[in-house]
Amino acid sequence: MEPGSRGAVPGGVSVSAVLPAGGSGERLGGVTPKQFCSVQGRPLVSYAVRAMERISWISDIIVVVSPENIETMKTIIEKYGHKRVTVVEGGITRHRSIFNGLKVFAENEFSSHLVQKPEVVIIHDAVRPFVEEDIVSKVVMAAKEHGAAGAIRPLVSTVIASAADGCLDHSLERARYRASEMPQAFLFDIIYEAYQQCTDYDLDYGTECLHLALKYCKAKAKLVEGTADLWKVTYKRDLYAAESIIKDNLSQQVCVITSGKETLAQVGFLLPESLKSQIKVEAISIPLSKNDSRLQSIISGQCYNFVCVNDKRCAIQEAQELVDMLEKSNIALLCPVVLILVHLDISENNSFSIGMEDLTTIKKFARETEKKNILVYGLLIHYKGEFWLLMVKIIRITIEIQV
Repeated sequence: MEPGSRGAVPGGVSVSAVLPAGGSGERLGGVTPKQFCSVQGRPLVSYAVRAMERISWISDIIVVVSPENIETMKTIIEKYGHKRVTVVEGGITRHRSIFNGLKVFAENEFSSHLVQKPEVVIIHDAVRPFVEEDIVSKVVMAAKEHGAAGAIRPLVSTVIASAADGCLDHSLERARYRASEMPQAFLFDIIYEAYQQCTDYDLDYGTECLHLALKYCKAKAKLVEGTADLWKVTYKRDLYAAESIIKDNLSQQVCVITSGKETLAQVGFLLPESLKSQIKVEAISIPLSKNDSRLQSIISGQCYNFVCVNDKRCAIQEAQELVDMLEKSNIALLCPVVLILVHLDISENNSFSIGMEDLTTIKKFARETEKKNILVYGLLIHYKGEFWLLMVKIIRITIEIQV
């Protein structure tokens, strides 16, 4: 299924998401709120939006920001091509901002933003950029059954309580407790009713949505064991960690594109196997076509390394099709995309070369694509053992250098 398209919804339930992004980032330090801090050249909030956007069965994404950041958020949406996103003005606290996000689905005062009310609504922090579809799906299905659900993680440290004099009062048995994480999901009518019944104290000082559903609607949330990547960017060091994770992920997938010819198809099998054994990348061999849903899915999944194997000396037309797809997807706005064009010479002639005219064409093509943050490299390979090994090494080094 192609990310970004409307696909099968878990259990046939309609789902939307609310992302509170109105925090000031006091603990992070600095002037810029953490959700708008740049990570690998892209605002952190954009990663969280993209994580939800890639889940095809999420109908609408509501991003709630402080009044002074509404235009900033709209600019981010336009720049990075986000779809299905509505920007809403937040309140002075987290709960008030979430409440404003929920009102978009239900109240006339937000009629300019009115969208279809979902059966289940996801609440996820805009500063948790690494959430995957699997955990979102599990939380949504649990919410459909129990009314509310949330991801949890084991406590890393023991929780203690201090007395009035600053001395230890008591500690909690760590094995009995869990850290509440995001995403959380609720039957919309339950969480909306809970917020409607909230006191000002709840809205101003509370932080836990699951507690509101329990307190006001008697909904006992199902707790779903989450993965280690659900952590929240809170301090400046977390930004560096997020950047490291993103850079590491960029080198973990390479898409190998070949034609349907038998020899090239064989290369399309051997190359991924060789790369996997040396740099632990996930490689996929597919034919190049703008209408190929698998290729569209790979690009939407933010693959940043492509190897196009062809037996034509100057396969610029095919390469241009891929460049057009990459440019349209906007992924090159985030990080450089590596495109390695491999001409595979399978002739018996030991002397092989490329003409000056073809070389000039390739260089011009590479200069033009570099302006789009797509880095093109060309390899002319004679398909024999030693050259095959050299090809694998060159591709490996090229991918590693760019990240």
